[in-house]
Amino acid sequence: MLRRMIEDEIAKAVEEIFSIDSVNFKVEIPPERFGEFSSNVAMVLTRKLRMNPREIAEKLKERLRESEIFEDVRIDGPGFLNFDLRNEIYLESLRRIIKNPKSFGRRERKKMKVQIEFVSANPTGPLTVGHGRQAIIGDVLSNVFDELGYDVVREYYFNDAGRQMDLLARSLWVRYNELFGRNYEIPEDGYHGSYLIEMARKLKEDVGDRFVDRWDEDVLEFFKERAKNEMFEMIKKTLEKLGVKFDVYFNEKTLIEDGTVEEVLNILESKGMIYEKDGAIWLKVSELIDENDKVLVRSNGTPTYFLTDIAYHYNKFKRGFEKVYDIWGSDHHGHVPRMKAAMKALGFPDDFLNIIIHQFVTLKRGGREVKMSTRSGEFVTLDELVNTVGVDPTRYFFAMIDPNTHMVFDMDLAVSRSMDNPVYYVQYAHARIRSLFEKAKEKGIDYRELEDLEELSLKDEKLIMRDMDIFEEILEDVVKDSAPNRLTTYVENLVSRFHAYYTDNLILDVESPKLSNARLNLCRGMEIVLKRTFSILGITAPERM
Repeated sequence: MLRRMIEDEIAKAVEEIFSIDSVNFKVEIPPERFGEFSSNVAMVLTRKLRMNPREIAEKLKERLRESEIFEDVRIDGPGFLNFDLRNEIYLESLRRIIKNPKSFGRRERKKMKVQIEFVSANPTGPLTVGHGRQAIIGDVLSNVFDELGYDVVREYYFNDAGRQMDLLARSLWVRYNELFGRNYEIPEDGYHGSYLIEMARKLKEDVGDRFVDRWDEDVLEFFKERAKNEMFEMIKKTLEKLGVKFDVYFNEKTLIEDGTVEEVLNILESKGMIYEKDGAIWLKVSELIDENDKVLVRSNGTPTYFLTDIAYHYNKFKRGFEKVYDIWGSDHHGHVPRMKAAMKALGFPDDFLNIIIHQFVTLKRGGREVKMSTRSGEFVTLDELVNTVGVDPTRYFFAMIDPNTHMVFDMDLAVSRSMDNPVYYVQYAHARIRSLFEKAKEKGIDYRELEDLEELSLKDEKLIMRDMDIFEEILEDVVKDSAPNRLTTYVENLVSRFHAYYTDNLILDVESPKLSNARLNLCRGMEIVLKRTFSILGITAPERM
């Protein structure tokens, strides 16, 4: 809001002085010694005007000093314009936050439909910590899109057919037979996890010895269905525990059954983008990007994963989504260019498909890396991680690292009650604010909302109000960069400023009731911004710690 206000003032000045009605400049928060805001507008105008940037800055400075919003305008370096705002501008921003505790930062509903597809693990085992990272990236990103007024659909895509489900069914059958003293080999590439033993016990309770030593197509189908249902129940419970919900669970086989796969082939054929070779059908990927052509239909007539994925995205387009976001692990990195090429082959807009790749997760405990898997098929599940460190640390830690960066999840740090733990650090600020309001009551200091704000005049108070105000712009940055960590970085910086302010200043002073009330109003604004941020991150706002 404040940044936009400054941009508008600069744009008006540029038009008045130089008769330029459109210029792409930035207004940013500079290092503190330079001021409260800074702009590169003079450097941007240098090329257009063929003038020295400082000369341009001088002309703009004189005009901008006439504005009612600036307390001071200065020039620094080659021609940066640095600004301090009038105190009343900050106070008006604080009033807006306090008056709109639930809607501050929210935008009016847009008509744009956005789909975010994430996790999308097949029902062959418990969710891993890698799935957890993906779940939180997707969930927080969805929350931010929702805050900004988009019509967001959270979707989970899965395949419950094919060889992997056959292997899971047979592996479960082997574990089931073990309970009756029968020894069969788990198939090569089968599933060894202990979760199958528990699943087999439940199965024995339900069906007794009905399938002992019996294996045929009907038994295979029964065990596939049983395993799928049990696995999905397990997966959904884990996601629910983590606070992640989906609007749609989409089964891959739907695309074959409803004719979407065939429809996509027909469209690609009509555009001259496919051909037959060696009994298979190929997509002319090489005409679109620097890669070899890819098989869409194998010589035995079965569609490849690539074709069903293209069909799935065609289905998304038909459902009216203007933008779709796929969140994939780094092992899918090679699939990105060919999927982009396929979208181009179908004639979709360049910005329709947006793919977010996240890197691997390593767990650390006791200063050492936790082994993620063993030969026996055991691994640290997402469920175990959540049970060990809690929901809030799990969500916050997964959100706070740039998706493009390999993540080391320090389990000891996640549970520590110290200011070194980032989730404890930010939540403690909220608890500290609630404690201040309790102490105010005890001291007989009345909190009067929106009164005495003119008492807020310290530089630190202005900077806190400035940093609270940019919350809305941070949400836009999260969407623009597909980076939930922009939000955690923001809240940590905001809280750092608040903790320093709390340490350096007496908030509650019975000798200065007006000043105390003004500072409580500042704390109230901070509480609102923290609650809004925590809500988007999916963590709690503790009253005390």
